[in-house]
Amino acid sequence: MAPAVRGLKSFVWQKLKSAVFDDFSKEEEWKVMLLDDYTTKLLSLCCKMTDLLAEGVTVVENVYKTREPVPHMKAIYLITPTKKSVDGLIDDFINKSSSRYKAAYVYFTDFCPDSLFNKIKASCAKSIKKCKEINISFFPYESQVFTLNIPDAFYRCYSPTLEKTKDKDAVLQVMAEQIVTLCATLDENPGVRYKSGPSDRASKLAQLVEKSLENYYKTDERSQIKAKTHSQLIIIDRGFDPVSTVLHELTFQAMAYDLLPIENDTYKYKTEGSGGKEKEAILEEDDDLWVKMRHKHIADVIEEIPKLLKDASSKTKAEGKLSISALSQLMKKMPLYRKEISKQVVHLSIAEDCMSKFKSNIERLCKTEQDLALGTDAEGEKVKDSMRVLLPVLLNKSHDSYDKIRAILLYIFSTNGTTQENLDKLIQNVHIESDSDMIRNWKYLDVPVISSFVAQQHKYVRRDRSKEETFQLSRWTPVIKDVMEDAIENKLDSKDWPYCSRCPPTWNGSGAVSARQKPRASQREERRSSARLIVFVIGGVTYSETRCAYQVSEAYKSCEVVIGSTHILTPRKLLEEVKSLSKPKDMVCIKDE
Repeated sequence: MAPAVRGLKSFVWQKLKSAVFDDFSKEEEWKVMLLDDYTTKLLSLCCKMTDLLAEGVTVVENVYKTREPVPHMKAIYLITPTKKSVDGLIDDFINKSSSRYKAAYVYFTDFCPDSLFNKIKASCAKSIKKCKEINISFFPYESQVFTLNIPDAFYRCYSPTLEKTKDKDAVLQVMAEQIVTLCATLDENPGVRYKSGPSDRASKLAQLVEKSLENYYKTDERSQIKAKTHSQLIIIDRGFDPVSTVLHELTFQAMAYDLLPIENDTYKYKTEGSGGKEKEAILEEDDDLWVKMRHKHIADVIEEIPKLLKDASSKTKAEGKLSISALSQLMKKMPLYRKEISKQVVHLSIAEDCMSKFKSNIERLCKTEQDLALGTDAEGEKVKDSMRVLLPVLLNKSHDSYDKIRAILLYIFSTNGTTQENLDKLIQNVHIESDSDMIRNWKYLDVPVISSFVAQQHKYVRRDRSKEETFQLSRWTPVIKDVMEDAIENKLDSKDWPYCSRCPPTWNGSGAVSARQKPRASQREERRSSARLIVFVIGGVTYSETRCAYQVSEAYKSCEVVIGSTHILTPRKLLEEVKSLSKPKDMVCIKDE
């Protein structure tokens, strides 16, 4: 049974099937599967237990933990090439007389260093029937969004304490290798380009990716040198658009992750009534309603979900106003619609939670934020005095310090930095001395905090969106959307966006079909046959930016946009990471890779 997955998740699952499970397709016996923390997360993102059962896997275990021996069964080890995972494998076969399993079939997610390979050879070579590297070192977070598996990547990339150490170069090398496994999974050899800027991070990473792509396609499974495909990979540094990272977003997914305590994509909510139990819901792409709603404005979501609930309840002639407790009663009466209604209840609960936060505080902030971010008000009039716009937020006692810090940052970004004296006054008057590094440390991302002629940041020339319909409190568009559209329309200036590739491919993303291409039967087939745009942001990507990948793919039917980063950001998480940049390395708790 094929899993009900989309896009990137489907590509990863298909690669796992061909690289791992097809090796056992002719066998009829059940197998045990051993995973480590990384591969557990990887599999949970792209398949269900039923899919593994269909491939003959009856038990899934953690390679780190002590387990009961099953000596009559073969074991599939899908693990990362790390000391901890390899030690778990060796431990299972160290005593030949009491091996835990009949034999081991080992699949590494990435290149296995010689030292670990030799260790396995010396300890349990006879028990290993197969050993392969499958090259999947990224997480397919959503159908068009990927993240890398690098702990504390933000600190490693931007901390001044690591500036002159090997840490920074080492983390860029790891990133490059992981990005190449994404390209390989998509069967792409893209033209690599980057945004030139004051720092060399993007250009260094782009060159490392280009070199790693060359190496990979010289030594891939088919041992052929793969020509460049009709795709582009664009690498951008996080400081390129600081505004989108701190602005309050009012689209459903971005707003929920910003305002609600959603951890590991899990939303906790209470049902009404005397029971009042706390329930959990996972926000994932298996939920079609979530996929349909996540990029819509909260005003549309609040309107649409009650309509859906009304439609469902009308099937049972329910009367009166729909409350969540009335819906719980409905669900008991209607087992057929229980699943459908329970999803609607979850999303209605999220939307109501967001709206209560919005009405109490955020609504007043949003106008200020939009005016500062755009430099114009809702009527299109230029903002003459940014400080006058900012002050009411700082004087309002109902706003917490995080919201005030976000507003101060938008003021600083809008004026391309402020004076040292002005910054000190702002920090003092708002009583945020202990969190002042959330503001000051943006300089390490090459964003001017203190204005100077040297630090004038070259701002991206924005597309004119004045004719587009928007909500007054959602006028800002992430800069990355302009970049995606300009890349597809071949409008990126090659001086600002140089290629690393020796032979950049002819970019064919605008839908212009070359004479060699035959007309395509379906949109999906057409998209698969034409260009793909991959955008990678060093230092985290926001939910508003991931939304742009879907919107641009929808608008330009012949080009699919895939966006990725080291990790997904929320404004609060980012501010904490920015604050940590000036701390010593051992205080940021960098884990072993």
